[in-house]
Amino acid sequence: MVYTSLQSLQNRDYDYELNIAHLYGNLLNTYGDNGNILMMKYVGEKLGVKMTFDIVSIGDDFDNNHYDMVFFGGGQDYEQSIVARDLPSKRQAIDQFIQSDKVILAICGGFQLLGQYYIQANGVKIDGIGVMGHYTLNQENNRYIGDIKIYNEEFNETYYGFENHQGRTFLSDDEKPLGKVVYGNGNNKEDDSEGIHYKNVYGSYFHGPILSRNANLAYRLVTTALRNKYGQDLNLPSYEAILSHEVPEEYGDVKSKAEFEK
Repeated sequence: MVYTSLQSLQNRDYDYELNIAHLYGNLLNTYGDNGNILMMKYVGEKLGVKMTFDIVSIGDDFDNNHYDMVFFGGGQDYEQSIVARDLPSKRQAIDQFIQSDKVILAICGGFQLLGQYYIQANGVKIDGIGVMGHYTLNQENNRYIGDIKIYNEEFNETYYGFENHQGRTFLSDDEKPLGKVVYGNGNNKEDDSEGIHYKNVYGSYFHGPILSRNANLAYRLVTTALRNKYGQDLNLPSYEAILSHEVPEEYGDVKSKAEFEK
């Protein structure tokens, strides 16, 4: 049964509204990755958005027309195996969501399950839903653990994180990495790639969670979803304005830091 797990306060006016599906949020939440939800909510509210997060889990239909964003986290092998059995029932809707250029943030296991397959540490092959072309192999007696820094040339942005994964992911020809590894291991320690960027799908192995250390990425996800829904010419405060609490007059009646923070 789909249920709302988190929502913006009702006692204020909002200029916009975004509905976010947290796929299998009751099963997949390793290393505090639910913090990504909190960061999305924080940034959205700074932009005047009413944010509503629903848990969409086992046996639930995924309404790709209702949702504007998706967060798909990771879990242990046992939980991911359970999710892998249910996920095919949502495959068509997720594929339509991706092809409509809607926003997905997928971390670790969620990133892997959108691809072709992944191999668990015990050698068992788990099929993904194949809506994207990447695949994930396993390692023997080794994990990629530690601080990591990557650079995204397309956006001229740097992202910092902590990686902890046994899988080695290889992207397909039509997929770009989220960034090039500056230091750390990345997807596979062979091609200097980390994560994935395909249409408006952003995937990564960064835990901790990724958005709490990279508010610039959180801003990118939320504003992309807003422009998808309300139009590409939507006039929004800049990332720098949100950080400094300085909102120009053309963005509305918010004139002070105190008003902006309400």
